Amino acid sequence: MKLSAFGKKFAGESGIVELMDDLGSALNENPDMIFMGGGNPGRLLQVEAVFQQRLEDIMSDPAQRHSLFGIYQSPQGDREFRQQMAAYLNKQFGWALGEQNIAVSNGSQAAFFVLFNMLAGSMPDGNQRTIHLPLAPEYIGYADAGLSQNFFSATRPSIDLLEDNLFKYRVDFSSLSPGPEAGALCVSRPTNPTGNVLTDEEIAHLDEIAAGCNIPLIIDGAYGLPFPNILFADARPHWNDNTILALSLSKLGLPGVRTGIVVAREDIVQAFTNANTIVSLACGTLGPALAKQLFASGEIDSISNQLIRPFYKERASATVAWFRQALGDLPFHIHKPEGAIFLWLWFEDLPVTSQVLYERLKQRGVLIVPGQNFFVGIDDEWPHQNECIRVSYAQDADVVRRGIHIIAEEVRQAYSEA
Repeated sequence: MKLSAFGKKFAGESGIVELMDDLGSALNENPDMIFMGGGNPGRLLQVEAVFQQRLEDIMSDPAQRHSLFGIYQSPQGDREFRQQMAAYLNKQFGWALGEQNIAVSNGSQAAFFVLFNMLAGSMPDGNQRTIHLPLAPEYIGYADAGLSQNFFSATRPSIDLLEDNLFKYRVDFSSLSPGPEAGALCVSRPTNPTGNVLTDEEIAHLDEIAAGCNIPLIIDGAYGLPFPNILFADARPHWNDNTILALSLSKLGLPGVRTGIVVAREDIVQAFTNANTIVSLACGTLGPALAKQLFASGEIDSISNQLIRPFYKERASATVAWFRQALGDLPFHIHKPEGAIFLWLWFEDLPVTSQVLYERLKQRGVLIVPGQNFFVGIDDEWPHQNECIRVSYAQDADVVRRGIHIIAEEVRQAYSEA
C-alpha cells in the first residue's frame, strides 16, 4: 500500500496510538491487567445514576428519542445545549457568551486537531507557524496532531523541589519567548500529565503574552474548570475574546459519548465549525442530550463539587502515601498533585529509560505511560525526560495499591542493576 505524506504520518506509530491501544487491550481484552495508564475516569455509581435517569427520560419521550437517534444536529452542535452552556457560564462567571460562542466536537482530541491546524503549520505567505507550549511536559495527545513537521515548540519548565519527596513545575517566564513563528499558546489546566494547576496569575501573564503577540491562548480544561472541577488548588476559570477554552464531558464519566466543547469568540467558532463540518459532518447527539439539563438546572455543580472532586482529591492523597511507603528511600519525587487523575513520578538518575520501565511493567501486568512522550516540542537532550512516568489512580483502591507494589519492585530492581 502506497501512503501519502498524510498517511505515513497519521497511520504510523505514536505515543497516543500506543496509549489508546493499551487502554483498549487492558479494559476490553485483558480485564486482569492493572490499568494505571490512560485517562479513563473512575467509576462513580452516583454519577452513573444521574446519567441513567436522564437516558431513561429521553427514551420514554418519543420526540426526544427521535431527536437523539434520527436527526442530524447543526454542525456547530445541538442548539439547546449550546444555549444552556452559554447561560450557565454567564451566570457563574459573568461572561458575555451566546450560543454563537460555543461549538461541539466529537471529542476533545478531534477539536484540538482542527484548532491546531487552523492556527499553525504552513501559512498562506509560505511561513511556518507553531503551537507553543509554555509548560512542558504536556498532553501526549497533542504530539502528533500537526499536519506538518516541527509543529510544536515548548519552553522547558523550572523545577521547585518541595518537602516530602514532592516537586512542582513552574512556567519559566524568564525563558518564555514564543517568537513571531508562534500561532497560539496552549496549556492544559490542570496539566495532563502532571496534575499541575497554573495559578490565576500565571494564566493572566500568559494571556498578556498571547495578546501582545496577537495570537490566542488555548486552555484545555478537560479535567478542570468549571467542570468536572478535578482541582485541589484555588483557581478560577479564565475566558476572554483572545482565549479558546476547550472543555469535555469525558471526565464527568462520559468518555464513551465523545463530546468536546469549544468556547471562543464568534469568528473562531465559525471557522472551527466550517472545518469540523468537513472532518466530521455533524456532531454526536448523545453527550449534549444527557448533559443539557445538568447545565440548565445547575446540577453540574453539585455533581462536580460534591461527587467527582472529593473522590479524586481523597484518592490522590492516598496514592501519594502509598507510593511513599512503597518506594521508601529510593531517589523519587512526586509532582505536587493539584488536579486531574494522575500522579507524575520522577526517578532521579533512573538507570533505565521510562520506556524500558514501561515495557518491564507491562510484562508484569501493570500499565503506566512512559514520560518521554509528554515532552512535546522540546528537542534538546534532557535526561529528565526519560526519568518520569505517568500513573493513573482512578481504578479501585485495591487495584491501585497492587500496581504501586509492582512499580516499586521494578524501580528498585532497576536501581540495583546499575
